[in-house]
Formats: sequence, C-alpha cells, structure tokens
Amino acid sequence: MTRKLEDLFDLPPNDSPEPAPSIEETRTYIAEIDDTIDKIDAALPGVRDLSASDTEMDDLAAKATKSFDDLMDLGFNVDSRFAAEIFGVAGTMLGHALTAKTAKLNKKLKVIDLQLKKARLDQQNPDDAPIQTGQGHVLDRNEILERLIGDRRTIGKKE
Repeated sequence: MTRKLEDLFDLPPNDSPEPAPSIEETRTYIAEIDDTIDKIDAALPGVRDLSASDTEMDDLAAKATKSFDDLMDLGFNVDSRFAAEIFGVAGTMLGHALTAKTAKLNKKLKVIDLQLKKARLDQQNPDDAPIQTGQGHVLDRNEILERLIGDRRTIGKKE
C-alpha cells in the first residue's frame, strides 16, 4: 500500500512486509491447483461423449452430401433448361450439410465453454462459502447522511 493511500484513508502505516509463504504452504497450494486441474480433466471427457447427437449430425451431413452429389450428376445429364433448378436444389443440400457440421461444432464449443466457466467458479469458491474480502460496517441511511454532512462542515471550517 502506498503512503498516499494511507494518508487518504487515515490508515496506520504498514511498514512490516508480509512474510514469504513457507515451503509447506506452497506445497499445499500446488496440491490444490493439481486437484483443480484434475477436476477439469475429469469433466472434459463428457464433451467427447456426445456421440448420440454427433452421429445424428454426421448422418445428416452425409445424406445431404450424397444428395448433393446425386443431384449434381443428374443436373449434368438433363436438358439445360431443367439443370438450373436441379443445381439450385443441389446447392441447398450442400448448405444443409454445412449447417449440420456447424451445429455439431457449436454444440461442442458451448459445452466446453460452460465447463470451463464452472471450473473457474469452483476454483474461486470451492466450498460455496462466502469469502470475506474486507471489513465493513452496517449503516443506515440517516447515519450515512450525518457523516456526509459532518464531513462537509469540517471541510468548510478548514478553508
């Protein structure tokens, strides 16, 4: 903490440096990190186990690609006045194949993102206990107003 902050908030000077953590504390901290990494690794195989919907999307993409190939062959073998419509439908089939593959990838990415967010939250607060980050005082509205008005009066007297 800097000297200016201490003066600004009327805090006592903090001249004593914090002691370095001991070797045992460091080992404990590293063990906690390893446990967290193991939790993340254990959760990630769930992403690879989405085979049911993956195979369905792959089947749809394969069918759409096969239909595209068949329609392209048919388009080259019919009269040119009918070929344009056949080629248009073939393009639509190829679009469906791309949509199926994209949906599959988006689903995997979303699941991975959610698992990483959950792991981050678990790491920040593993026990679901409230973390005290500072010391506070409970004041009602009237007390706050009195303090603010009192500060204004003291500032006016100093000038």
